[in-house]
Amino acid sequence: MKKILVTGISGRMGHAVREAVELHPDTQLASTHDVGEDIDAALSHADVAIDFSFHGFTTELLHSALAQHKPLVIGTTGHTPEERAAIVDAAKSIPIVFASNYSVGVNTLFWLTRKATRILRDYDIEIVEMHHHNKLDAPSGTARTLAEIVCEETGMDYDKDLRHGREGLVGARPQREIGMHSLRGGDVVGDHTVIYATEGERVELAHKASSRMTFANGAVRAALWLADKPAGLYSMQDVLGFTD
Repeated sequence: MKKILVTGISGRMGHAVREAVELHPDTQLASTHDVGEDIDAALSHADVAIDFSFHGFTTELLHSALAQHKPLVIGTTGHTPEERAAIVDAAKSIPIVFASNYSVGVNTLFWLTRKATRILRDYDIEIVEMHHHNKLDAPSGTARTLAEIVCEETGMDYDKDLRHGREGLVGARPQREIGMHSLRGGDVVGDHTVIYATEGERVELAHKASSRMTFANGAVRAALWLADKPAGLYSMQDVLGFTD
């Protein structure tokens, strides 16, 4: 029985993760935490922490986890380059699963996107994501991961070749470009589509989530998988055993 700390407990994902932990036969809710509370005390009761809070809290969480040598499952998105670097550095000392999305379906989309991009690398590639109107970051972490996969497989650069929407007389679309489009509205949990278009045909890979429990259950699965792993930075692809 693994004892789990759930951070960001006042948020939507915090509530979902708490429910998933309480429902799973192999996990027990050790403690909960919200930003501003004592993270050291909360973490001391747990075997592993699942974090869906706010990117600005990550550094504090890493300090506590390193001091107590506790593994982390980080699902928070919107990190700055410095915060992402801190996660990578901490993973040299403790095991961390860091993923933009913990859904099994979305991680299947990641795998399919890598395969499709290898085949359709010369097609025009666009990414569209939609989330509820309260989401703070754009593009979503999942959409960013999809773009990073496309960049890895095509040799494009995320910072140089990504175009966030279009407006005005932008001219013809260059081939060396990835379109990124973020939609916000209503209570959409998360929709992601990767579009490959060329003369005469179009291929679309899509995933639509209707419940946060799919992410929460995946995070609990990651926490159980991580419990006996050595220090290192892992992804949900590692948890699921996906390989190229």
